[in-house]
Amino acid sequence: MRGSARRRVSQGARRPFLINSLATLLAATLGLAVSAPQAAEAYPDKPIRLVVPYAAGGAVDIVARAVGQKMGQVLKQPIIVDNRPGASTNIGLDIVAKSPADGYTIMMASNSLATNSALFAKLSFNPATDFAPVARVGEASLVVVVPAKSKIDSLKTLVAQAKAQPGKLAYASAGNGSSGHLAGEMLKDTAGIDVLHVPYKGGAPAITDLLGERITFMPINPLEVITHIHAGTLRPLAVASAKRSALLPDVPTSREEGLPNFTASVWWGLVAPAKTPPAIIKQLNAAANTALADADVRKQLTQLGVTILPGTPEAFGQFVRTETTTWAGVIRKAGITAD
Repeated sequence: MRGSARRRVSQGARRPFLINSLATLLAATLGLAVSAPQAAEAYPDKPIRLVVPYAAGGAVDIVARAVGQKMGQVLKQPIIVDNRPGASTNIGLDIVAKSPADGYTIMMASNSLATNSALFAKLSFNPATDFAPVARVGEASLVVVVPAKSKIDSLKTLVAQAKAQPGKLAYASAGNGSSGHLAGEMLKDTAGIDVLHVPYKGGAPAITDLLGERITFMPINPLEVITHIHAGTLRPLAVASAKRSALLPDVPTSREEGLPNFTASVWWGLVAPAKTPPAIIKQLNAAANTALADADVRKQLTQLGVTILPGTPEAFGQFVRTETTTWAGVIRKAGITAD
């Protein structure tokens, strides 16, 4: 057989092999193209961990469990609360920041996400870049309370007395850098008063001394003192907001009392590790908003004094950035550092 004929036979023999190889490669490529969306659509296919950087039983834990349980029903996978308290929430924040960005670890964040960067000289994570906003949940405006036997009957009276006796009145908080401490410093600045801050190791001992009239007043989460208000042992002067609280509808706002710039609240929202895929963030956001629209969840949160605030990840991210800027200014001006 001549050389040209042999080459034609050889090429003809290889042609089916090349066609089969190309077909196999094309099938594999198409398989990858199909499997990627299927993988995304499969999320979640196992339980999701919801980190709560506080002890069980507190307000953040209660909010997380109420919202998380309903979200799990929507996503058809259980959401398991993992309480990781300590170090002013930095333990929980660090865990989430360093978790895989796959949607299986999320966190019920609160004010510390916006304040800890200014309170601590060094952190093992960056609050501004290591988290992806998922959904805002809600807030509860702080309330300023005094002992029931106090002669101070309004926020205006408190400010007037503080101005008449600079440095003589004292307010309590659950500790340096707590929401009550920062609110107290904001009140000092916006009202132009000089009052003494007395930090405690938690809200309970602070409330005890307030009830004992060893402290003049206290800005605090209304949930922590609502039983004392109803019992008539503490008197609410004002809620630190522009709108009245559904939990305390008869209590005037700081705006009504002449201090429109005194606004402070405890707030909650879901975050995930940075670089979590946008499609997963979208699913989690939709599940959270569905949970917040549920009648049973709304009832439970409203009983805690929570104003429910669903929305987009982008809106929650902007809210956190605004809070970070606001409280960093208060912290720097007052020279506040964490314990």
